Order: sequence, then C-alpha cells, then structure tokens
Amino acid sequence: MLQEVTLAVELQAIDRKIANLEKEIAALPVHIAAIEKKLGSHKLRLEIDRTALAANLRDRKKMEGDIQVHDQKISKLKGQMLDAKNNEQYRAFQNEISWCETEVRKAEDKIIELMEQAEPLDKNVKTAEAALKVEQAEVESEKRRAQDRSAEDQKFLADANAIRQGIVSKLDPKLYLKYQQIKKKTKGTVVADATDGRCEGCQISLRPQLFQDLKVGDRVMFCELCGRILMYNPAVLIER
Repeated sequence: MLQEVTLAVELQAIDRKIANLEKEIAALPVHIAAIEKKLGSHKLRLEIDRTALAANLRDRKKMEGDIQVHDQKISKLKGQMLDAKNNEQYRAFQNEISWCETEVRKAEDKIIELMEQAEPLDKNVKTAEAALKVEQAEVESEKRRAQDRSAEDQKFLADANAIRQGIVSKLDPKLYLKYQQIKKKTKGTVVADATDGRCEGCQISLRPQLFQDLKVGDRVMFCELCGRILMYNPAVLIER
C-alpha cells in the first residue's frame, strides 16, 4: 500500500480513538450530574415527608395544649359553679363546662387522627433515610469511579494526541489539509476501501480506468463522488 495512504489509515484510526475518548470524557460529567440529580430528588421527597411529620407533631402539641387549657378552664368553672347564686348562673356554668368538654373530645379525636397519619409518615421517613444513606454511598463511589476513569481517559487522550502528531508530521501538508476537509465532510470516515472496485464509503462503483490506476498504487487517489481517499488492499493468497 502507498505510504501516504498507510499514514492516512493510521491517522483515521487514531482520530477515531481520540473521538471516542473525547466523547467519553465529555459524558462523564453529564453522568455524574444525572446521578446527583436523582439523589437530589430523593432528598427532596425525604424533606417533604420530614416537613409533613414535623407539621403533624406541631398540630398534636397544639391539640394537647388546647386540651390542657380546656381542662384548666373546666376545673375553674367547677369551682365557680359551687358559688352560683341561682339556677340560671348554675346552668350557665354547666353549659360552659359542657362546651369545654366537647372541645376536649374534639381535640382528643384529632390527636388520634394525627397519630394515625404520623405512623406511615414516620415509617416513610425512616425508610427513606436508610435508603438515602445507602444511595449517597453508592453515588460517592460512582463519582470516584467516574473521576478515575476520566483521569485515565485524559492520559490515553494525551498519548493518542502525541501519536497523532507523529503521524501528521510524516504526512504531506497538502494531503493532511485534504484529509481534514474530507474528515469534516464525511464525519470521520476519510479512507474508504475499494478492493472490489467499489468505494465502500459511498457504495458507488468506480470507473474502470480509475480502479486500474488505483491498483497501480503510484499516487493517492480519491473517490470521484464522495471525495474519500481510496485504499486498494487485495487479499494475499496463501499457497498450499
């Protein structure tokens, strides 16, 4: 194979390796952001449950405070009722006591309702806290692995770029410029096999004369349709 074509093939291979490394390096921060976002959503749900549980506890304490106030008022009214001067005053004390007792029962019923609501909330919070702790450890481990992989990829990328520079230094500058133009146009496939008389890049059959000239291998040739560098590399027959 013509030396210039061989170099172009090597350059194409290293460019593909570089592209894959750059793609992986770029994807790692996105991956980390995604797992951190997922963790953040779990933290938010846990915080919502914690807030609901705290509100439930505040409401219960308020109800307990209201009961205490009503109990104190009932005790006071019962003492005052002993000093009632007539039946009208006595009934008024009784009505007030009855109202307070009704409010106490309402508050007690509300406390029971809140306690029933608190039980699944408390369970959810404890379960979510345990799961979050495990997930946080997994996320940190995944982040470390991603960072290690990124550092490794960066090293491989530096090595690949050094190899690429060595190949480019051997290429004719005009051919390298052409290579870059084809690479941009074809999204990375610069060299195409044409062993069977067809450009594997665009799948078009070559003109017979062009194919015969390619076989001679005395110069770099290009596909007349897609512009790719053509490579003639016939299979070597092994004698038995």
